[in-house]
Amino acid sequence: MVTTIKSESDRDAPTRSFITKTKTMANNNLITYLTIGGVSLLTGIFIGKTLVDAKQSEEILTKKRIEDEDDEDEEYDSEDEDEPPILIDSTPLNEIPGEVRMIFAIRMDLGMTKGKSAAQVGHAAVGLYKQISNPSLASYNPTLLQRWERSGQAKITVKCPDEEQMDMLFAMAVDRGVNSLVIHDAGRTQIASGSATVLGLGPAPKAVLDSITGELKLY
Repeated sequence: MVTTIKSESDRDAPTRSFITKTKTMANNNLITYLTIGGVSLLTGIFIGKTLVDAKQSEEILTKKRIEDEDDEDEEYDSEDEDEPPILIDSTPLNEIPGEVRMIFAIRMDLGMTKGKSAAQVGHAAVGLYKQISNPSLASYNPTLLQRWERSGQAKITVKCPDEEQMDMLFAMAVDRGVNSLVIHDAGRTQIASGSATVLGLGPAPKAVLDSITGELKLY
């Protein structure tokens, strides 16, 4: 009978194998945990960014909705009609050749929104047209009106610094025989009641209007 004597290294082999397997499992577990942790971190960052973007988008939409509502309000705004317009005979301008247009000087010191300014210009345009197209008014001038209608009905907006400048422009227009109208706000939305907002001029020959508002910047 032969007796096999195992060396110490042979006896330690199972232990080393167990340790090796344990280390391998530990390493695999560590890799798994790190992978899960990394994915969780990236997911958290993505969700956080998505929430921030969603909040910013909501804020932008809310701001835009408020601005749109303000603009809608301006569409129904109306001028103060307590002050009667000064009716001007513009027939002496009929002999002046060239393009015929309307000019609208918008007061910049009032801080009106684009919607508000557009509404006030609309009031001025309608008012000028009524004055020059009504046969019962002293401002009636079908000749200039027809020239304006046939030449594209040009309407130009310019920036007027303040009320003092607007008064000067209005005086110059009256002196030159230009159909004119100052719009006064009813005070229902943004500015005080009775505020002069827009000076409307024309229809009148471009050369005449340039002598009045030619130094003002386009709006």
